[in-house]
Amino acid sequence: MIRFHDLSKSYPSYGGRHHVLDRSNAVFEAGVNYALMGHNGAGKSTVMRMVSGADLPTSGWVERQGMVSWPLGFSGGFNSTMTGRENVLFVARTYGQNTAEVLEAAADFAEIGKSMEMPVSTYSTGMKQRLAFGLSLAISFDTYLIDEVTSVGDARFKRKCDEALLGRLATSRVIMISHSETTIRKYCQAGMLLWDRNLYEYDDIEELIKDYKTVCR
Repeated sequence: MIRFHDLSKSYPSYGGRHHVLDRSNAVFEAGVNYALMGHNGAGKSTVMRMVSGADLPTSGWVERQGMVSWPLGFSGGFNSTMTGRENVLFVARTYGQNTAEVLEAAADFAEIGKSMEMPVSTYSTGMKQRLAFGLSLAISFDTYLIDEVTSVGDARFKRKCDEALLGRLATSRVIMISHSETTIRKYCQAGMLLWDRNLYEYDDIEELIKDYKTVCR
């Protein structure tokens, strides 16, 4: 279970402060896969980063039960001066995982070969995303956060990601950002609509999609 307690988030923008959430209370129930929908620029990725702990709220707090991943494909947490291998080992130790097993699984999934021994600063955006995705799946999280992850890699790699995610659903759950109705219907049973600085909860995924089309398009 993940719960928002009076959560607010805002940040400076060219037009003044942009408010993502204003004293929002919401619950992502255990054992349920959620879609997070909203118009472009609403702050969905910001909400996802707060769920993971990669970003902090302006006020309020996030309650987490179980181990929550960072957003899959998010490579902002890598130390650019360290090699891919060093980054993977550091994360594995941080989460108390078997370092050898995590390194083997992440490197095999990312398919970046000898670049694992190069500084992350030399990586392309795609390489960083592939390694971040592979590292995420190499650790058994209770909740995986997915931010448009199907945009990572070519068609073959996208299929590989899709198959890996479906495999994880046997023991874990997901919170997913996607504009694809097909993807949302495939993975999710419930959802949240980010609208007007608040999160609105839906037990019916079809109702979520209908309201998203009404207010966000």
